[in-house]
Amino acid sequence: MAKDYKKLAEIIVKLSGGVRNISSASHCMTRLRLNLVDETKFDNAAISALPEVLTVVIQNGEHQIVIGQDVPNLYAEIQKINGIKEKGYVEDAETAREDIALDKKPGEKHDYLNIVMSFIGGTFSPVIPVLVAGGLTGAVLTLLTNFFGVSAESGTYTVIYAINQATFYFLPIFIGFSAATRLKSNGYLGAFLGAILLYQTINGAEGLDIFGVGVPTVTYNSTVFPIILGVLFMSVIYKFLEKYMPVYFKTIFVPLLTILITVPVTLIVLGPIGNVLGTWLADGVYALYQAFPAPAVMIIGITTPLMVFFGMNNATYPVLFALIAEVGSDPLICTGMAPANVAVGGAALAAMFISKDINQKSVSMSAGITALCGITEPAVYGVLFPQKFPLIGAMVGGGIGGLLAGLLGMTQYVVSTPGFISLPAYIDPSGSHYNLIVSIVVMLVALVMGFVTTYSLGKRSLKNTSSN
Repeated sequence: MAKDYKKLAEIIVKLSGGVRNISSASHCMTRLRLNLVDETKFDNAAISALPEVLTVVIQNGEHQIVIGQDVPNLYAEIQKINGIKEKGYVEDAETAREDIALDKKPGEKHDYLNIVMSFIGGTFSPVIPVLVAGGLTGAVLTLLTNFFGVSAESGTYTVIYAINQATFYFLPIFIGFSAATRLKSNGYLGAFLGAILLYQTINGAEGLDIFGVGVPTVTYNSTVFPIILGVLFMSVIYKFLEKYMPVYFKTIFVPLLTILITVPVTLIVLGPIGNVLGTWLADGVYALYQAFPAPAVMIIGITTPLMVFFGMNNATYPVLFALIAEVGSDPLICTGMAPANVAVGGAALAAMFISKDINQKSVSMSAGITALCGITEPAVYGVLFPQKFPLIGAMVGGGIGGLLAGLLGMTQYVVSTPGFISLPAYIDPSGSHYNLIVSIVVMLVALVMGFVTTYSLGKRSLKNTSSN
């Protein structure tokens, strides 16, 4: 039976305290994300008990309702409810509140590392569809040139190459919009800042100065840290001006002064700092990988389900982009997540064979297949953590697969969702088949180990339960 997303949307809004209690709504690949005015009105138990809901995660005040890959259908119905505007903001702006992650209440202590990771993850999460589409067009281009004889001088090559390159060249614009929106600032000014940094007379410019102050040379299209730091500063300026600027001056002077203040500070101070941070991060992570390649990838393989559970997996994107900018591929992050994801799929499918409950079998099967394609949240929340032994199986499979990936030098050439569905991302642009073959072997080993370990643990658990 098809899901009634309209009814589900109405129930969730009601159990969240009603329209006026929702300051903003958004979604990522599997979660409906709500920011609330009064968190005490959110009925966690009732929402978690809904058949369509896998679980509820609350991070720094954001209520994340895990639905699965069909969450866009639910979000579309949420948007249709009277009082909720396009992009998730309620019509009564006075009910909107600042993100609790950036708002310290009297006497309240915050986990600042968690706040930073949550901000980074929340910034990159909405951009993932662009990254996957743009990244995999690079793999498509490799297939066309190496296996289908498409010439590098052809119009087909030119167009597809442009799609791939535009994704990452203009990434600061996407990140600028997403980061500003995440900070409850003006997303379009965030995108504007990204566009300014990429303009031909600024991006990589030499000998530039502002009022006699020298501007360091930075290539902004190859790093994400400058735009993130710039938007953080911009949001402070924007909110200050919005608060204290007379109403009749706001329309003109708030955006004008925000940009005129933000751009010089970003170019002279924040951009260079972000560029250095990105370089240090890439060099440090890559040095660690070079010193201990197998253990480094194995750790990613083991901990990926935990990162997904705590919503921290998207926070690894800055490291990923720093690696790609520095060495041309990602031998660590997505390379470790690929065996981890398929191991989760193997664990969920093993749980399906073990379970005697028809509903749990259905959840495990669909979640397992989805995980093999690289989306693991339904399996993590619906199978691994509730039953525990599939979590152990997935971590064993991911760890063994990661260890093997590190030993064999597996790498991922383009950004994509790690899993079987993204195998073209492992095709070496030079035409060599080695990395693709290694990737298939690594993921198959992780899948089998995740399945076998989970099945063995599950059968042992059932035997112990029956004997007691």
